[in-house]
Amino acid sequence: MKRREFVNKTAAATALGAMGLPLNINALGKEKKMQKTIKIKDTNSNFERESLFPYRFKGSAVTQLWQTAAWLQSESGVAKIGLGTQSPLWSDSSVAGDHSENGANALMFAMSEKALQLAKGRTFTDPIQLMDDILPEVHAYGQKITGEPDLRMTFALNSLVCVDNAAWLLYAHENNMKTFDEMVPEQYRPGLSYRHEKVASIPSFPVGTAIEKIKSAADEGYFIMKLKTGSKGTQKEMLAHDMEFLSNVHKAVGHYETPHTKDGKIPYYIDPNGRYESKDTLLRFLDHARKIGAFDQIAVIEEPLREEDESFVGDVGVTIAADESAHTVQDAINRMEQGYGTIVVKAIAKTLSMTMKIVQACHERKVPCFSADLTVNPILVDWNKTIAARLAPLPMMDIGLLETNGHQYYKNWDKLTTYHPRAGAKWTQTENGVYKTGNSFYEESGGIFLPSEHYEALFKEI
Repeated sequence: MKRREFVNKTAAATALGAMGLPLNINALGKEKKMQKTIKIKDTNSNFERESLFPYRFKGSAVTQLWQTAAWLQSESGVAKIGLGTQSPLWSDSSVAGDHSENGANALMFAMSEKALQLAKGRTFTDPIQLMDDILPEVHAYGQKITGEPDLRMTFALNSLVCVDNAAWLLYAHENNMKTFDEMVPEQYRPGLSYRHEKVASIPSFPVGTAIEKIKSAADEGYFIMKLKTGSKGTQKEMLAHDMEFLSNVHKAVGHYETPHTKDGKIPYYIDPNGRYESKDTLLRFLDHARKIGAFDQIAVIEEPLREEDESFVGDVGVTIAADESAHTVQDAINRMEQGYGTIVVKAIAKTLSMTMKIVQACHERKVPCFSADLTVNPILVDWNKTIAARLAPLPMMDIGLLETNGHQYYKNWDKLTTYHPRAGAKWTQTENGVYKTGNSFYEESGGIFLPSEHYEALFKEI
């Protein structure tokens, strides 16, 4: 490519990115290079427990989250650390219900260690293929140690996040890749081609949250909030509680205005966590929303039905999202065929590798995605934000969406923020309910390539 042509294309791409429009990364005309074959010479792992203010969902609660770290060293002598946050309750409530909280976490961590043992001595050129190769065996191992023949695939994927992140960092280093955009394989770039200047920060409120807390968040500038429903009790009791909760929320904040939606009203993001045992229960909840005037403000309802429920939901009048039931790209495709109007992606829960595949499948079917949290640590928030900032917006929005609730639930959140290699950067801070993801965010890739002194210290004896 001639120099003048390169300059013109670079300028045009930069202008599009700054406007929050799709960025054709391949338009830069960069020649495709053969990726280096990497051999994993050695591995190691560690973890830290972080206490929470109880986070209630799925009829139970989480009081601590294990922060896992996977250490991968290549034959060249380079070592990289990938982080993960475990959530057994979110990923498989059956395992969480059958074991103590520490016990369920120990089982998941054993699966991370198994993955590292499988990776040791392997060669790879593509982290996605590496994860595809070891996922079946990690899942089978999980079935064995948990005693759950129907162990959800998401439990295995959650255990692989730290390993996958380490593999991507090693891959980027070995191939001299300096940015996230450069690191994304060419076939997955179309689905990650936006560059939002702002990403909404979505807090999460568990079942039973006092309405005053939700109103206070709205007063602080948060304009879209995740509302956990699916209360304890029978289906009748649950529905009554959920209806009352929505009524109280709508009365408190339904009249608030925001510049980030087409109608100027605050949107509701509702998550029953699969507690509705039939489509009829969902329809009755929506009838109540119509009755109180809240229906048109429901942006999305996430996973209202049980995973095994294959009811068509494209006719209920609101967007239904698939989250933990969309374990793999095929699961996401199946959900889209069942009328699910959006897929919630979690690079920090189902691996970056699986997320890239799901996002591209959605892009090809013109189904939007957005990013949700797993109550992860501040560094992983930016791994997730890196995806959120590049996804096409939902139809009713003009910015990216990112659920992030760690600041609400970690008892030592302020201390955890100091572990971030770019602690204090403008794009790590929420202002009026949004993250400002300007040029420095993209240039530095959210800081994900930088080492964290704290987590490096976990492996100082190696």
